[in-house]
Amino acid sequence: MSGFVARIACSRAEADAIALVEDPLGGFDPPPSLVAAESDVGWELRLYTEEAPDPALLAAFAALAPSGSTPIVEALPDDDWVTLSQAGLEPVRIGRFHVHTGEQRGRARPGQWPIRIDAGLAFGTGQHATTAGCIAVAARLRKRGGASGGRARNVLDVGTGSGLLAFAARRLNPDARLTAADLDGVAVKVAVENARLNGVVRGRGVGQITLLTAPGVEHPLIGARAPYDLVFANILAGPLVALAPSVSAVVARGGYLILAGLLQPQARRVIAAYSAQGLRLVWRDHGAEWPVLLLKKVRPASRRGVLRASRRETAGRGWKADSI
Repeated sequence: MSGFVARIACSRAEADAIALVEDPLGGFDPPPSLVAAESDVGWELRLYTEEAPDPALLAAFAALAPSGSTPIVEALPDDDWVTLSQAGLEPVRIGRFHVHTGEQRGRARPGQWPIRIDAGLAFGTGQHATTAGCIAVAARLRKRGGASGGRARNVLDVGTGSGLLAFAARRLNPDARLTAADLDGVAVKVAVENARLNGVVRGRGVGQITLLTAPGVEHPLIGARAPYDLVFANILAGPLVALAPSVSAVVARGGYLILAGLLQPQARRVIAAYSAQGLRLVWRDHGAEWPVLLLKKVRPASRRGVLRASRRETAGRGWKADSI
């Protein structure tokens, strides 16, 4: 199948910002594939489409990189355009993890844990510092015996995207039950497929995952399974602050919360929001542009309060669960 690619130069800051937006080109059907990549001359955005992009799509694409010029469009050869969109993504090594797409497996070293992530956005594959940072913090936590004194038994991934953090948590905590949610139904479908590719069974049992369509923790099943001894939330600083009461409520006493998606100047505001909810900052990378925050719950979570809030917030919303 032939296709098209549009290219536009961008800054590193623009590429990082786009990586943290849930759906930077929402509303277009069929959805295009967007990739941010570093070339020999700098960073660029690449837009892959099955048909020639129309003026509206090109205008939306150009608006993602105000520092760039007019997008350049060219036809692709008769190859799978989604495969081509991921062909330039190199495997990512994060500690023992070897994260790769289907087209770029690379060579995993002996003892490494491979995870295949096929996602429309490059940063769904672990390319972005926030994703890699979350996995690295979770690995250190596991190594030092965190999450209730050992392996986490109940894990939640808020804003799961491609599902990578949940899959990594399963590898680190084989006995855990995992719940992962995203407000974007398309992202959940991608995560479902990625779970299949990695042999992650969907279900309620030990080592299995439930994938949900829901914003934040506003789903009755998330409330019913609370409290969690390990929670990830890799989203943006604004939503992190807004979600502080509800996300904090589902963390077990003594459990850990890993937050990312914020810039260094935003860290103080995010930390303050969660400190007010009974969490204490355990670790923060002061030198990183995109810091990851590790917090510990020092006050007990109220399971009854979580269930009441969940029922109230989700009444009549018609939530979807891909696996229950």
